[in-house]
Amino acid sequence: MKKGLIALTIGAVLLNGCGTPNASNDNVTAQNSSSQQATSTSEQHLQQLFADYFEESLLLNPLMATYIGDNRFNDRLPNFLSEQYRNRSLALDKRYLQRLEQIDRQQLSGQAAVSYDIFKREREMAIEGAQYPDYLIPINQFYNLTSRLAILGSGQSAQPFRSVDDYDDWAQRMQQIPTLLDQAISNMKMGVQQGVVQPRILIEKAIPQIEAHLVDDINQSIFWKPIKALPESFSDADKQRLTAQYQTVIEQQVLPAYQRLRDYLVNDYLAETRDTVGLGAIQTDTVDGQAWYAYNAKNRTTTDLTPEQIHQIGLNEVERIHRQMREVMQEVDFQGDLADFFEFTKDDPQFHYDSREAMLSDYRALRDTVDELTPQLFDIFPKAEYEVRAVESFREKSASSGSYQTAPIDNSRPAIFYLNTYDLSSRPTWAKTALFLHEAAPGHHFQLSIQQELGGLPAFRKFGGETAYIEGWGLYAESLGYDMGLYEQPYQRFGALAAELWRAIRLVVDTGIHAKGWSRQQVLDYMYANAPVAEARAVSEAERFMALPGQALAYKIGQLKIQELRDKAQTALGDDFDIKAFHRQVLEDGALPLAILENKIDRWIAAQQ
Repeated sequence: MKKGLIALTIGAVLLNGCGTPNASNDNVTAQNSSSQQATSTSEQHLQQLFADYFEESLLLNPLMATYIGDNRFNDRLPNFLSEQYRNRSLALDKRYLQRLEQIDRQQLSGQAAVSYDIFKREREMAIEGAQYPDYLIPINQFYNLTSRLAILGSGQSAQPFRSVDDYDDWAQRMQQIPTLLDQAISNMKMGVQQGVVQPRILIEKAIPQIEAHLVDDINQSIFWKPIKALPESFSDADKQRLTAQYQTVIEQQVLPAYQRLRDYLVNDYLAETRDTVGLGAIQTDTVDGQAWYAYNAKNRTTTDLTPEQIHQIGLNEVERIHRQMREVMQEVDFQGDLADFFEFTKDDPQFHYDSREAMLSDYRALRDTVDELTPQLFDIFPKAEYEVRAVESFREKSASSGSYQTAPIDNSRPAIFYLNTYDLSSRPTWAKTALFLHEAAPGHHFQLSIQQELGGLPAFRKFGGETAYIEGWGLYAESLGYDMGLYEQPYQRFGALAAELWRAIRLVVDTGIHAKGWSRQQVLDYMYANAPVAEARAVSEAERFMALPGQALAYKIGQLKIQELRDKAQTALGDDFDIKAFHRQVLEDGALPLAILENKIDRWIAAQQ
């Protein structure tokens, strides 16, 4: 990608720099006018293309529309696991790539050129990825389809339940859930026939998540919560109608569909699952799991790094971070080796919260401190508010330590930092600062909300994203605790190192699982030997890597690049380096592929010298 961008840039410079030495001023003026007109026309066509694409993508993906606060399609739930849907999605990408290639890239500059390059890469990656049959393995414990739908229908997520129309929309959408779940069953049956199935352990963990929704009393169903919270402003007739309709749909359609999926997994699919846990282990006449994983690595990191190269980067980073941890051991005068220190920080009661409420309150209190300090490092802030909320009980056993959900574009509800308060012994107090900085401010809340609020960006960039940039920024944001003085206490600094270590370990174990054939136990053994991690987190993280091949690579690869660019700018600019200006440069264009971000920062540095 970088070579391609350089070639395009050189081509544009040569085109704009060439002229006729003996041309008259009139000719020069005419040529300049013609060039400006061509540029304007190209940019107009490009912006129209982006607008057309985004509108069509929302029609195809109405759930995305709901999550960004566009409520036009809240009654729709497409069967996105069907062959017809996949064909429509692929056709959309191919058609818009063809339209894009009809626009002269050399006539573009600034944001238009950046948007062109990002859009082109996204369409090309989507088309390349269509050959890999992820639709044959639609159920896992980390992004469990049944849990996602339940959260959406809970009345506490992106689906609005403020008006009678809102309730009617969800009633219509809810009636389409059975089609989607039945398609999941059909696809898994095809997967069994083709030899593309999930690891057994992932399905064993997904089944209880589905069973949690199979309640005997509808009042205990998460789908019934909106009825419990019917607004007083609704008429009695609407309340009665909606109550009866929801009861019928939940009892006669949704819960039976959940039961069918659960029964298929237990009675049929489990026996067909595999003991291997890596994507690379899937080798059939039509599917090369190693190539599939290499594609995932390229897509997630926005680099051309191979799984082998990424594995080595991870090993090197683990060794470096271990050295810094030993410095903390010396500071607190700990007697023993690193493994002993891991056990101490993991098991000693001083590092355990007394209750879930105490943990939640501690994180909420940290917010006030961080809000006072971020102006030291930033002059760009999100408008959206956010709250710290505990992960729901039905998914907490398999959820990560923390996650972030953006606010809708109208800020009608706050963004959410979900904190996992399950198994307090595995949620040490020293993990607090780094986790908060990553998921909330100045991590995902800053980057994702600012991106969504930016003016002038095409919608596909506002609401899209590059995992390496997004998660790389989150991990980089953890390091800003040093700049803010939040790691002066040695155990909080150890927590920052432990969090960074965890991302380095992800490079090792994700590639170990999917490219090197590591077993689940090998992954756990490596984690226990190299990080202070309790069993509950080690297990959930290991199984997360199995469920999302390549996703975990993005964090460290992205963070290393952002830190590298900051170091480069500080070296080049010396006393003129402004950390606020640097952060603005990184954030003000939204998520970028790493090569495009690097080119941008290089230009910014050169402009100041």
